[in-house]
Amino acid sequence: MKIGFDAKRAYQNNTGLGNYSRSLINSLVAGFPEHEYYLFAPKRTDMYEAGPTPVILPEKSLHRWLKSAWRSRYVVSDLQRLHIDLYHGLSHEIPFGIHQSGVRSVVTMHDLIFERYPEQYNPIDVWTYRRKAKYACRYADKVVAISEQTRQDLISFYDTPADKIEVVYQSCDPTFATQHPEAAVAAFRTRYQLPPQYFLYVGSVIERKNLLGIVTAMHTLKGTLDIPLVVLGNGSGYKKKVKAYLEASGLTNRVIWLNEQTRLPNAELPLLYQGALALLYPSVFEGFGIPILEALWSRTPVITSHGSCFGETGGDAALYVDPLDSKDIAAAMRRIAGDTSLVQDMREKGWKHAHLFTPEKCAAGMMKVYTSLNK
Repeated sequence: MKIGFDAKRAYQNNTGLGNYSRSLINSLVAGFPEHEYYLFAPKRTDMYEAGPTPVILPEKSLHRWLKSAWRSRYVVSDLQRLHIDLYHGLSHEIPFGIHQSGVRSVVTMHDLIFERYPEQYNPIDVWTYRRKAKYACRYADKVVAISEQTRQDLISFYDTPADKIEVVYQSCDPTFATQHPEAAVAAFRTRYQLPPQYFLYVGSVIERKNLLGIVTAMHTLKGTLDIPLVVLGNGSGYKKKVKAYLEASGLTNRVIWLNEQTRLPNAELPLLYQGALALLYPSVFEGFGIPILEALWSRTPVITSHGSCFGETGGDAALYVDPLDSKDIAAAMRRIAGDTSLVQDMREKGWKHAHLFTPEKCAAGMMKVYTSLNK
């Protein structure tokens, strides 16, 4: 087959959707070399090195000028010109008009969070996301959901036929599976002036991800468990709200905003996880929760939420809490800090559970979807 990918995120997103795109493309190219792969990207950057895989850029002057329009519509003519058999939209959308082109299509839907929490988005963004997502779910030949939770949301919100949806779990960067010597982790902490013990938060600093719930739990523990929190992530209005709470509670010096000190290279992320006492991820809702998987591969204990997709990603390896109950979060933090046998058990279970989400399994699951359309 000739398989094309929407490669915008691979070249322009450093985290999240970009990591998903790069990991999946690399795994498919390595694992299934009998197929031809093409990357359709509005522009190339040094964020991704595709090797010998052809990269198709907008050629006509109008398309180069209106790159977003090329990606969302006019790329269809390039797919036909190159006789692409199947096109995969890796992030919630496929080009408008592709259903009339003769090119089969697959779309990956990561979540419908903008439908669940529209008040947390700009109304114009919600309208745009909804328009693209509804078209993709209606006209793609197959819809890939990255979790059972997302699958159920697609059925509930968009009436997507259940037999049209396949769940293919994502993976994360294999570098997290490499265990670094304690000396290397200690040197990392020294390099970034991190304390010997710390809890870790990874993710955007937005309301849904509930950093305020964590720092409220820290206030509950003040004076009895004063382990600092390292935050890798940024935000705006909600971050100011968190900082105001920290100042009012006398906890400002207990939170280290790593983004404000440095730009941490991706290669050092595993060291950040492996140096942490635990990952705190009491989000209210996610499509998958990739930091949970990164922590499990790193053998780092995880505290996360009941419900949503978290049980799928964390399995029997995590401690689950009510994200809206700061005392529950605090109790879990206390357990991790005080029970070394629990921590060891969580490390072993996490490592085992993480192997359900390898890049190879993700690629094999996706290729099964592709070949089902080639019969």
